[in-house]
Amino acid sequence: MTVHTKHPVAAPPVAPRREKTGHLLLRGWCIFVLAAGLAGTAWLLAFGTAVSAVVAVGSALVSITLWLVLRPAVQWRRLPWFAVGYVALATSSLIWSAWPAATGLTLVLLVSTSVQAMFVAAVLTWRELVRTLASALKWIIGLSIVFELWVSLVWGGPILPLFERPDGPVEDPIVLWSRDNLFDGGRIQGIFGNANALAYVALLAATVFAVRIAARAPRRTLLWVWIALAAYLFVRAGSATAYLSAAFTVVVLVAALLMRTTRRPGARTKYYLSYAAVAIGGLTALWLLRDTIFGLLGRSSDLTGREGIWALVAERAAERPVLGWGFSTPWVPSDPAFDRWIVDHGQTVMQAHNMWLDVFLQLGVIGLVVLGLTYLAFIWRAWFFAVDRPRWDLDADRPYSPLTLVPTLVAAQLLIQGLAESSPLLGWGWLLLVMFAFKIKQAPLIGRGPSEERLAGERGEQLPANGS
Repeated sequence: MTVHTKHPVAAPPVAPRREKTGHLLLRGWCIFVLAAGLAGTAWLLAFGTAVSAVVAVGSALVSITLWLVLRPAVQWRRLPWFAVGYVALATSSLIWSAWPAATGLTLVLLVSTSVQAMFVAAVLTWRELVRTLASALKWIIGLSIVFELWVSLVWGGPILPLFERPDGPVEDPIVLWSRDNLFDGGRIQGIFGNANALAYVALLAATVFAVRIAARAPRRTLLWVWIALAAYLFVRAGSATAYLSAAFTVVVLVAALLMRTTRRPGARTKYYLSYAAVAIGGLTALWLLRDTIFGLLGRSSDLTGREGIWALVAERAAERPVLGWGFSTPWVPSDPAFDRWIVDHGQTVMQAHNMWLDVFLQLGVIGLVVLGLTYLAFIWRAWFFAVDRPRWDLDADRPYSPLTLVPTLVAAQLLIQGLAESSPLLGWGWLLLVMFAFKIKQAPLIGRGPSEERLAGERGEQLPANGS
């Protein structure tokens, strides 16, 4: 005979866990931090030096305060020590710097960027980190499109920094914040005032959005729309180096996906040999056909006059080859050492347009070695983070997470960007390098380790085992 019981086996229904308000606010702050770093020169162009300095220093102080209050789990012995060593070397250059004022000023930017990077990586899990980066990139892409529309439809003409209107014809458009090219087919610059910077960020955005789609993030249809907007900005920016960076990103992506197909020890050897052959052949072809390639991209083979800048920087760097002249990234144009030293289109140049040459000038051969080790360690860890199957016990068949591809693809883009720009040494380039290097060392497995395993109530959901 059936007997009814008042003690059911299943647990009584409860409301789903929701993300705490404090954690929502924390992630919102991290979005602002990343968006502020990605915006780069937009702060200077819109608000001037004083406001930009207040934002940079003030936001760093807020992050430090939050770090001390929240006390996230950090394994202090597993810091990105080569990156820390580069910051320490740059700081010690105050002792021998030929431009101490510029060194002190730019050191504040370097240290605050490094602190912000480690803070964001410490308080967010891997999935939150990629999601937050995607949100920050949406803000930058959206603001760039709205800004160009506003300039063309409301302002009605070119615009100078600090929202000033030119009095008459501009002799050189390099001084303009926006050239009002949105509807005439010319290169657009977004909020950066620089088409190359816009192209690099658009490429990064398309990469992160695509990884989010592969990870089956919610609202994937909107992510396809964001990819289309990023691709539009990328094409309209028309950066030759960014095109090369995009091609290299695709090559690295294909290589990583092929490496993921291997099943037995030693099976990767043939791929590594193939990659080496392709790399040597590709670099040789690029050098021999550089006139044709850059001609098709609408650029001269010297990358629009960069070879002249490189020659002057190399000549000066050779005078102090061991420790360099002192840290200053970027070059401070108001400092007598840089004012009118190298002039391009009537403007004082603020970088060497090659990160390796820039470091050689500032910190000498020792700086080159430290930066080289920083990138080597980051690329090494990011590569195996992407191609090694997640494993912490006897189970060797766990699925790969698309999220693990982000650091190695970012590394590929920074390497190519650094051939023609010094921007990987500051701003979002340095921010992402330190952030991902720190996060990989703290949490080499998505969803595992003290920095990843949190109470479900903090996020409102349980992190899947594969981290996707």
